[in-house]
Formats: sequence, structure tokens, C-alpha cells
Amino acid sequence: MNGKICVVTGASSGIGKATSVALASLGADVIGVCRDKARGEAALAEVAAVAAGAPPRLEIADLSSLREVRDLAGRLASLDRLDVLINNAGLVLGDRRVTVDGYEYTFALNHLAPFLLTNLLRGKLVGSAPARVITVSSSAHRGARLDLADLQLARNFNGWRAYSNSKLANILFTTELAERLTGTGVTANCLHPGAVNTGFGRDGSRMLRLGLDLGRSFLRTPGQGADTVVYLASSPDVEGATGGYYVKRRLRTPSREARDRSTARRLWEISAELTSLPDAVQGTALSG
Repeated sequence: MNGKICVVTGASSGIGKATSVALASLGADVIGVCRDKARGEAALAEVAAVAAGAPPRLEIADLSSLREVRDLAGRLASLDRLDVLINNAGLVLGDRRVTVDGYEYTFALNHLAPFLLTNLLRGKLVGSAPARVITVSSSAHRGARLDLADLQLARNFNGWRAYSNSKLANILFTTELAERLTGTGVTANCLHPGAVNTGFGRDGSRMLRLGLDLGRSFLRTPGQGADTVVYLASSPDVEGATGGYYVKRRLRTPSREARDRSTARRLWEISAELTSLPDAVQGTALSG
């Protein structure tokens, strides 16, 4: 990974920080995207301590805001190249909250943010090929009930369903993205990191917090959770592999809903409308 530039969202803690540390130790030049400056600086100090390449760079952005996603993409566009984009930032909430753009918070942060950021950086990734896009999903996608007519869950909100739906959206996004990047030298894959002992769930429902507290001793460490992320970002074993869903470094078959190509295309179209993404930025949709 010597000299390769890797952008990691949600880099201030958990899987994001562990991924940043691991990639930096392999020689990558890490750019960590964090919402909170103080936490971000503390995390990147740990990254800098093991960096075998250039010192890490901190970018501050609240990815629940589409304007801040666009501003971040504008700053990253000045990079000489972009070898790896890791969409890791995400959360689960216990109550329904709305972003500054008027979208349900979980859907906006977990899906719309990586959708928009990746598309806005598409030109930079293609120009840097071979390049990789990795999106952190979850096995929670198997419990999703995605209603394309009510992606915001305005009628009947449930925090875990919102999270599960967003993780299904991550896989559908990866599938469609991989098709649209065919022939460019840029690959797109996603993964389930396992149940990891991080700050995940701290804003979730009382029952979720209780369950996590009871099972905390059985959870994986952030480093273990980051293992498949780092594998997909760096291993020659997956050079050229695209459109896959991985668990513990192995290619796995996601749910039937996650393999629905028509849903993937329609979700892409709706997401493009919600983020006001120009057709020219998205690339070509392939049939089949």
C-alpha cells in the first residue's frame, strides 16, 4: 500500500479508526473523515504513530448534510489521485430524526452520503485506476423491509428497521455501482464486519443498548472488525473482483432482496433524484 491514498469515513473511532491504523501501518497515505475535530485529531494521532508513509490528513465533515458531503468531495478532488475510498460512517438511532435536508437521518447518513460522495469522486477514482470502493454493510440487511415508496419511514418508523434498510441499500448500491464502473478499472465491494465492540448503538433503542451491553464480552474488537475492510482495500487476492459481499474475507451470498437488480437500479435512480446528482456524474447504467 506504499504511497496509495486511502479515504476513510467515520475514522474517529471503532472500525474506521482501526482501518486507518492498519492501512497506515501498511504504508498507505490515510485521509480520515470525521465529524468532530477533537475526536478526529485524537484518532489521527494514533494513526500517525504507526504510519509508514505520509502523515495522515484530517477532513472534517458532517456526512448527514448533503452540502457538507459536496464540500468534502470538492476538497478531495484536489488530490493527485485516490486509490481507495472506504465508506464506513454509519449509525443506528432509537428515534426518528431528520437531517438539515429533511431526510430521515439513518437513511441519509448510511446510504445517501456514501452514494453521493462516491459518485462525486467517480472521476478521481477512474483517473486513478486501478482503484477500489469499499462500503461497510451488515448482516442486518437480511432483516430489511425496504419500501421504495417510503424510504424515509415516515409512516411507521422503527430504528432497527431503518438501520437494516440502510444496510440493504449499501449492498444494492454496491451492485449497481460495480456495473456502472465496468471497464473503468475501479472495483466496488461491500462487507459485513461482524458484531464489533464499538460505540455502535449508543443512540439506538433502549433494548438495543441493553443487548449490546449484555453481549459486549462476546463482540469482536475493532481491529477484528476492520480486518475484511483492510483485506478488500489492500489484498491482491481481490484485484479486479467487483460487486461482491464479503464476510470474514470470504465472498458470501447476501439476501434475495439484496440480489434484486431491478430494485438496485430503482434505488439508484431515487437516490440520484434525492441528492440532485447529474446524469453525467453517475456513469452509464448497464442492462442485464
